[in-house]
Amino acid sequence: MIKNLGARKLSKTSSHRKAMLCNMTMSLLLNEEIKTTVAKAKELKSFAEHVITDARNGRHVEVRKVVKDKNIYKKLFDVIAPRYKERPGGYTRLLRLGVRKGDRAEVAIIKLV
Repeated sequence: MIKNLGARKLSKTSSHRKAMLCNMTMSLLLNEEIKTTVAKAKELKSFAEHVITDARNGRHVEVRKVVKDKNIYKKLFDVIAPRYKERPGGYTRLLRLGVRKGDRAEVAIIKLV
């Protein structure tokens, strides 16, 4: 029996999807808020929360695989990880904004709590 396990494919190859999620995670950590489509935001939510949890637990190697920029890496370990030290999870919030005018895609803001 086939089960729909795993994540959304977002009409992209696995390497493109991973690169896109890494870049979106770095933008989220740098700006603490980004605007994107709802499907990408839902996928980004779990991806970014895993990175923040790894940073909280001091797993530098796993975080380094995702965060390529040194400034964002430093901000993650110095500012963001200590902020969520006592929080058990749920570091991001998803706010739906409605539809985009050009292509009627549902748009949302994802930000750090």
